[in-house]
Parts: sequence; structure tokens; C-alpha cells
Amino acid sequence: MKILFLTQYCPPEVGAPQNRIFEMAKHLKKFGHEITILTAMPNYPKGEIFDGYKGKKLVKEEIDGISIVRTSIYTSKEKTFTKRLRNYLSFTFSSVFTGAKNVGDQDVVIVESPPLFLGWSGYVISKKKKAKFIFNVSDLWPESAVKLDMLHNKMLINMSTKLEEFCYRKAAAVTGQTQGIVDNIVSRGFDKNKVHLITNGIDTELFKPENRDEKLREEWGIKDKFAVCYAGIHGIAQGLEVIINAAEILKEHENIQFVFVGEGPEKQKLINMVHEKGLNNVAFIGLQPKKNMPKIVASMDAAIIPLKKLDIFKGALPSKIFETLSSETAIVLSAEGEAERLIKSANAGIVVEPENSKKMADAILKLYENPELRDELGKNGRKYAIENYSRVNITKKMEKILLDLNK
Repeated sequence: MKILFLTQYCPPEVGAPQNRIFEMAKHLKKFGHEITILTAMPNYPKGEIFDGYKGKKLVKEEIDGISIVRTSIYTSKEKTFTKRLRNYLSFTFSSVFTGAKNVGDQDVVIVESPPLFLGWSGYVISKKKKAKFIFNVSDLWPESAVKLDMLHNKMLINMSTKLEEFCYRKAAAVTGQTQGIVDNIVSRGFDKNKVHLITNGIDTELFKPENRDEKLREEWGIKDKFAVCYAGIHGIAQGLEVIINAAEILKEHENIQFVFVGEGPEKQKLINMVHEKGLNNVAFIGLQPKKNMPKIVASMDAAIIPLKKLDIFKGALPSKIFETLSSETAIVLSAEGEAERLIKSANAGIVVEPENSKKMADAILKLYENPELRDELGKNGRKYAIENYSRVNITKKMEKILLDLNK
């Protein structure tokens, strides 16, 4: 098949959707399919077009054998809702009016949402190409934006909901990244036979415990410390203040070091919190290249994976869970629902109530004081990842859905 991925996010950017989509594209190519990714000029998460792409309306390139077509996007370092909306809509239109002319014939168009507006773009492009329209949902929008208090305009909420439902109706198949997303879509009356669970996955040969790097630990000043890490987007959904508050509770334990890796809209707020509290046990590391992540995750003694205490996140499965499981690193999970059930089933970490800094601090202290427990949880996690979240097997499941639609 000729398969087109339509996504706003793609390497050389780093992040969960970038990794997931690109890795699936590479596996589908290995299975013999012709893959193209239609995406925006790289700019995430800093809101600035990367060097080499600035001032261009169209770029065609190849990364790891995958054909990439990039079109223009409006960027801003301001994170206001208006600026964010303009960012989304600019690529929505450039992908149709510039991108569609440059991607050739296609059998399938797989659209990544959010941003939800790409659903319209994907539908239009699929009609132009006489291709099957596949709508992949990694986050329920606009519902999550409303519950995170990011979206208040009733007219926009209503219009977004109508677009969301339009995409579900018009798609030949809808794929949800978690069981919670799938259940939500089916419960609203959409055909359950065309809604499929395609979870995130992991390359267990890329993320493995052997990647632990003592040189990196020395460079980051954690060589002789118990390093507990949050690596990922510093956003609203994660409620990262809880980690700073846990660090304050544990500040007398000089050998426990908290490490934040990455960027995001909440980062400066977190840095300000650390300064205001006078904490010496929290370090912030900037955005790291994708190729460094296996080494970083494996070099930590434990990982914190938090989400805010909202019903919408009971169906969430942060991608960093899979990387951490595969790296044999013990997890402190501050979340409820699907992620909680996964960690408990794998017996790969300690689950605490979301937004409860005292419980989080207790869990970190327990792992610090019990290296045997840490090792056991880590080994359990890697075994579970290998058995349940192999990226190859997940891509084969997606391939079967596409082949069945094209019989």
C-alpha cells in the first residue's frame, strides 16, 4: 500500500507523537509499504522554526528511508490560546493547499489527532487521493482542553465537537491509543466495529538497561546520588508542581536528587518554584536529542510519571511509561485509571494518588531505601514491556486493519 501519515509533529522534533508515528512508519516500510509523512516545519516545543527550515513554504526530504513533505506553519513562543489556535490552523490549511499537491497518489491517509483540525485536512486529502481516511486519536479533543481549563468559548467547543464527530463518522477506521479513548468513542454511539485499540509501543532493543551511562551521571552531577527523573514535556496536563513539592518534603535527604529533562510551557514556573523554596535537590536539564533518550532513561534510578487528578486522564497512557518499563527503571506513577492498572499488572512500580506530594515523597523514599525492591520492579517492567508492547506486533495489528480495508 501507499500510506500517508498526516501529523503536525515529526522528527527532528522530539516527543511522544513524533516517536510513535515515525517508528510505526519505519516498521510499515519494512513490511513492504510505501510511506510518506506530511508534516509541518519542525518547531516544537520552543515555538521557533528549526535552523535549515526557516523562511521555507515547502521542504521535501528523507529521514531513515521515509519520504517527508513539510509545509509552512505559524509559530510563536507565546502560549496563549489564540496563538495556539493560529498555530494549528496554519498547518491545517498549508497541508491541504500545499501538501496535497506534493505527496503523490495514496491508498490510505492516517491522521494524527490532536490537533483535531487535521481531521478536516485528512478527510479533504483522502477525497482528493481517493484514499481510505483513518483517524487516530491520541487525546480526546475538545474534551481534554475543556477539562484542563484551556478552552472556554462555547461556540468553539460546539464547533470542535461537531468536527470531532464528523471525523468519527467519515473515517473508514478510528484508532484510539488507550482503551479509555476507545470506550469513550464507542459509548457515544459510533460503530464499534470500526473503532480499534492501537496502543503505544516500544522498541525493547533500543530502550534497555544496558544503556545506563555512568559518564552521563557524572556530567549531570548525579554519580553518587539516587536520581529520580521526570523526562518529557513540561505541560499543564502533568501537574508537575507535585514533584517540586515532593522534593521540598525530601530536601533533608541529601542523596536524593530530582532531575527534570525537557522543555515546555510550565518549565519557567517550575524553576521559579524551586528558587522560591530554596531547593538544592532539583536540577533542570534542557531538551535532549531523541538518540540520547535510551541512555538517559536507563541512567536514572527511578522515574516519576505524573498526571493531574482529572477523570479525562483515567484513560491516558503516557508514552514515557513504555520507555521506562523497557529500560528496567522503577516507576513512581502518580495517576489513576488505565495507567494505574498497567503498572499494577506489571508490578513495575509504586502507584500513588495524583497531586499528592506526600504520598509521592513516601514512594520515592521507599525506593531509595530498598534497592532490592527497585531491581525487582525494574525487571518486572521490562518483562511486561517485551510481552505486551512490542512495536513490531502493534504495527502488525495496524497493518491488518489497513489491509482489511483495502481488500
